[in-house]
Amino acid sequence: MTNKLFNSLEEAEEFLKEQFGDGESFDVCIKHMFIKNLPVLCAYISGLVDGEILTEISSNLLPDEDIEIDIEDEKEYFEAYFNFYGRSEETERKAYLLAILSGQVTFITKNGFCYVAELRNYPGRSPEEPDNEKVIRGSRDGFTEGIMQNTALIRRRIRNSNLRFELHKVSKIGQTDVAFAYMKDVVNEEILDKLRQRLSQINHDGLTMADKSLEEWLFKQKFHPVPFVRYTERPDITAAHLLEGHIAIVVDTSPSVILVPVTIFHLLQHAEEYREAPAVGTFIRSIRYFGTVMGLLLLPVWYVCVTQEGLLPEALSFLGAEEKSNVPLLLQLIIADIGIEFLRMAAIHTPTPLSTAMGLVAGVIIGQIAIDVGLFSSEVVLYTAVAAIFLFVIPSYELSISIKMFRFALLLITGLWGVNGLFVGLFLLFTYLCSLRPLQAPYLWPLVPFFPKAMLRVLIRFPMTDDALRPYIVGSKQRKRS
Repeated sequence: MTNKLFNSLEEAEEFLKEQFGDGESFDVCIKHMFIKNLPVLCAYISGLVDGEILTEISSNLLPDEDIEIDIEDEKEYFEAYFNFYGRSEETERKAYLLAILSGQVTFITKNGFCYVAELRNYPGRSPEEPDNEKVIRGSRDGFTEGIMQNTALIRRRIRNSNLRFELHKVSKIGQTDVAFAYMKDVVNEEILDKLRQRLSQINHDGLTMADKSLEEWLFKQKFHPVPFVRYTERPDITAAHLLEGHIAIVVDTSPSVILVPVTIFHLLQHAEEYREAPAVGTFIRSIRYFGTVMGLLLLPVWYVCVTQEGLLPEALSFLGAEEKSNVPLLLQLIIADIGIEFLRMAAIHTPTPLSTAMGLVAGVIIGQIAIDVGLFSSEVVLYTAVAAIFLFVIPSYELSISIKMFRFALLLITGLWGVNGLFVGLFLLFTYLCSLRPLQAPYLWPLVPFFPKAMLRVLIRFPMTDDALRPYIVGSKQRKRS
């Protein structure tokens, strides 16, 4: 045997008490027990193990008679009676401690050898449909906060031996489990190595915000407003991206999975497009793209049209602000836009039984009173509300907030310099998006650089029987899928 950690059970117990304290944590269990006639020291965290299975195993291993165990026979004796399928050995004290903290059950034998049993049972909820990625037809399961359950949901959809889940421990104190999921025969090894390298450079005490903290460490996001990754809580979306050659990053305690590399068009996709006929899916996708563009441009363009004489033809003169207000039009738009953001934040933090009443009071009563007293014109309330609705069609919450920030900036520039400011702001925004290359993937691909066939597939939802290539940006070993 080569996995001896301690000289005796007493030394092992002192080590554990030194690490966890003597009775200072009620959930740390350090117990003397027997594996038949072999005395062992059992240590585990009570809230992280399956207590029923542990009790059943322990009940079947009660001692029969008092017989001394020789050190030469100890390993054979332990493995003969404790033939649990999830058993392994540990040879380092650091790994032994980490096994306990991770929810495994550990056993130190009479002569100081260490065994680990896989009896983890993390607290959590059962898979259910995510609130922000609902579909009319399709599976109703979604990721949970347990990494083991999340990997199983992906395995269920891809029954292939090339599917890999590469486990890493991240942060010095938190020791968070992070798994890279990828298809071995499809993934780009250079991108995978780059992610491994960046992961190894994380020198922090813990990932308190789980996947979001990891994103900022891996992609150096800093103050960039746009998301560099796609979050999803649906295992079917994750499986589809893995087969395309993307990499999924599964973080323990997080119900969402990170998908990389992605472009802005990946953030505008939704599973509903692929649950309907290709023509219907194309129509839904077109509406979503239109809503995204209008969510960005509606308020700045409307402001320019109503403040610059001659831009609106006579037939469209009704689009202007007919009612005069005591507040400048630009200030009205800014206050109304920020006010809707206050409503959104209030709805998130309001208890569910009260959120509907809060929305009615804020949206109807306050809005109407603001018009009656002359704070807002009715057209401002209308167009601000419509612009807010346009942003609700974006599946990615992170991207919708980014577009709202860009719209606010465009509105300010337009208010200062009119039509020229609008076009300058759009040029700067386009240049900024073109400059982004997370994981060396152009953020606006396939628009910039322009790939006609790939762009056509972005705009049109082709039938699944069509022989599609894997996206160029993933750099897959095998472009063809059929």
